[in-house]
Amino acid sequence: MGSMEHLRVPHVLTAAALIAFFCAPIVAQTVNEDPANAPKVKVIRPVGTPLPFSVAPVASGNTIEFLSVDRMTQGDRDLAAGAESSISEHAGFAGIEFNQGNWGYEQVVCPALPNHVFLRYVRKNGTGDESVFSASIPRDSKGRVRIIPILLRSYSLFSPAPVNVMTISAFNHIRAEEHFDSAPEWIGTGLCYAALAGARPRVAMSAEDPASLKVPVAAPARLKITDRGNIVLSFSDASTSPRAMEWTMIFNRKGELLKATHKAADLIPVKVIHPTSSAVKSNVVVPAKENHDSVQSN
Repeated sequence: MGSMEHLRVPHVLTAAALIAFFCAPIVAQTVNEDPANAPKVKVIRPVGTPLPFSVAPVASGNTIEFLSVDRMTQGDRDLAAGAESSISEHAGFAGIEFNQGNWGYEQVVCPALPNHVFLRYVRKNGTGDESVFSASIPRDSKGRVRIIPILLRSYSLFSPAPVNVMTISAFNHIRAEEHFDSAPEWIGTGLCYAALAGARPRVAMSAEDPASLKVPVAAPARLKITDRGNIVLSFSDASTSPRAMEWTMIFNRKGELLKATHKAADLIPVKVIHPTSSAVKSNVVVPAKENHDSVQSN
């Protein structure tokens, strides 16, 4: 917990944001295109139906960080210290033994939710005996301290935190306290939920060297809109090597999280075709089967 993990969302994945909206009867539509210097992605949606998330390309510098206490700002350390009694009280309500044993914490930095300080508390009593929970502290007086239980002595207190209705409820309350001036970035929102639910998420990506693809790869991050207007956000977490885990989150039009799932990712089989002539300068990676989505990126 003394080191910082820097989790980067690769720019190439933003080209995989897939948006579809089917509507009856058919109404006029608008088409938004990304800047010329970004991968070409067309977003088509009915007029007058703004999304609760930004679908602009994710900047390569968009990150979630895990900071040890000595790397936190003094202001955030002061907030953590001031909230300790409230954290202890809420942890007790959830059945977490916060006043027993030695607990340590680190900060979870979520750019998509900037008006909160997030902490992950961990207590280790040896192999197979680990307790973990997340805490949310508002930066102003308009919110309240919240607890997200993850593990108590290596067991889930309720259902697993990633799919727990209590985790979903806490996340919705946290987002409501943000009072966004503009729509938050979509993949950052998903990564933040995963981090608060106990993961150290890293979005899966293809290897830069095609020849190194010796095993199937996970599907890219994607965003879809259902015919009912719900927003489905999903990505594969590569931090759980050797098998990526897929996160799927369903939001309504207001941006409220309705459901979350967390399961082993379906892998896309690929094969490497080596050049047959010296005129070919590089290998070509060909998916074993095409994955047709509603929006294609070039």
